[in-house]
Amino acid sequence: MRNLYKNIVKTLLVSTPFLLTGCIEETEPMNGTATAGQIQGNAQASEALVNALPAKFNAIFSRGDHYTFGYGGIMHIRDVMTGDMATVQSNYDSFDGFARVRNMGPRYVYMQYVWNYYTGFILSANNIIKNINETSANDAQKGQLGLGYAFRALCYLDMARMFEFLPNEKFPSGKNAEGVDVTNLTVPIVTEKTTIEESRKNPRVTREKMFEFIKSDLNKAETLIPNYKSSNKAMPNLACVYGLKARLYMWVEKYDSAQIYARKAIDESHATPMTKEQSLDTKTGFNQSTPWMWASSQTADDASVKSKLINWTSYLSNETEWGYTSYGGPVIMISRDMYDRLSDTDWRKLEFKAPDGSALAAQNTYCDDQYKPGGDQELPKYASLKFRPGNGDVKSNTVGAATSFPIMRVEEMYFIEAEAAAHQNPAQGKTLLVNFMRAYRDANYSTTASTKDAVVEEIVFQKRVELWGEGQTFYDIKRLNYSVKRAYTGTNFKETARYNTNGRPAWMNFCIVRNEGNNNDVLLTTNNPDPSGLYEPVR
Repeated sequence: MRNLYKNIVKTLLVSTPFLLTGCIEETEPMNGTATAGQIQGNAQASEALVNALPAKFNAIFSRGDHYTFGYGGIMHIRDVMTGDMATVQSNYDSFDGFARVRNMGPRYVYMQYVWNYYTGFILSANNIIKNINETSANDAQKGQLGLGYAFRALCYLDMARMFEFLPNEKFPSGKNAEGVDVTNLTVPIVTEKTTIEESRKNPRVTREKMFEFIKSDLNKAETLIPNYKSSNKAMPNLACVYGLKARLYMWVEKYDSAQIYARKAIDESHATPMTKEQSLDTKTGFNQSTPWMWASSQTADDASVKSKLINWTSYLSNETEWGYTSYGGPVIMISRDMYDRLSDTDWRKLEFKAPDGSALAAQNTYCDDQYKPGGDQELPKYASLKFRPGNGDVKSNTVGAATSFPIMRVEEMYFIEAEAAAHQNPAQGKTLLVNFMRAYRDANYSTTASTKDAVVEEIVFQKRVELWGEGQTFYDIKRLNYSVKRAYTGTNFKETARYNTNGRPAWMNFCIVRNEGNNNDVLLTTNNPDPSGLYEPVR
């Protein structure tokens, strides 16, 4: 098994990175098999470019580094950097460095993967935007162009929130090692028009400039994307564009606009929150795209599924004989303090294994008896039962790993609407929360929160539970300057990751990979401070 897991704590980057600057030259479509002129008016030719976008969700970056399974891998990176997801100690945990904040600086492969993944995704979006002329495009191609803008906005919004520097207890002044104040700097912007020369001197842009850029992309997507007719959940529709706008306005704390667009996303989607039966089903629970606004799906023919180990289900489902947990890998768990805070009448608590002898233990359901209490592969308490293998198949990766995972769910929009309202009117935000919870999650739900801060915190907590494992909590913790608490009496975090912070963790300001600075030297003096090794476990 040791050959399956390669030590990913590397001190040097690979020699041929796929970088934001380096990819400028590679923006010709279809590897030279089609020209922009041929694409114009030919919806089938441009569709090939469009299909490259959702394929990026599950693209394997490196078969030697098993955390590099695409968008889902980066979602998981963000989750293990919070205080919501604990993991059992394992020698085969590819995400251990992210959880323990080791080798997170610009010279290490961890940051290279995140950077290269997103910049490669942006390149694919830029290819579409570059090669479809809106003026001469037919309706189908206008829809495809809208997809290009939407996917580019998704990537830049993620990167902006991950790489933007916000002050913290380790770096309160916002100054890096070169003495430069990098507060609110995000990432460089590369569009379909950026030249090689421009990319060599392309600075990180401020939060304000990045906001305007992403908003512009989403405004274009909002106009164009209704022309794209498809039921494929891997492709964003107008509701998803509204959802991205809601996320965007939350990031910059424009809560009035965030509330408006969250409601527009809810109404446009015509989606309803997942039911208890849908969520807890041992064959289809959280592995089917049908209930969601936007999703990524894997098929038996995908390289990620064939790999057995390098895919979403391998890591996120604890109930497989072919995934990481079956080889002594890291069982993922909800943090004990989150679990204990949940009411027993909230059915979402059944997405996690209850302690033996508790009131809920008998209500947990499993894909196979071996994972039940007393079974050969009994799961630890608080283990996730949320993400089931496909068709509940714990034995075959070609079936069990051929699943979907959510990029956006309507439930997120309900919580954005409630939190955004609470920042303006706490009573309204509380009412929206109570109405949602009682209608969809816990008929007996109540809260004593009354001040703005308390109401916001309660809404965010319930959102954290709702979207557990879906890569969104990171952003709220960073935005709201919340602490991460992993060391407490009865904690289920492994000893090496028991960090407690005072406010947002320094590690939530991602560093830009050094090789990007070598190609774009203005970044060499404006990078974020390296948080590696600044936190020690609480013993």
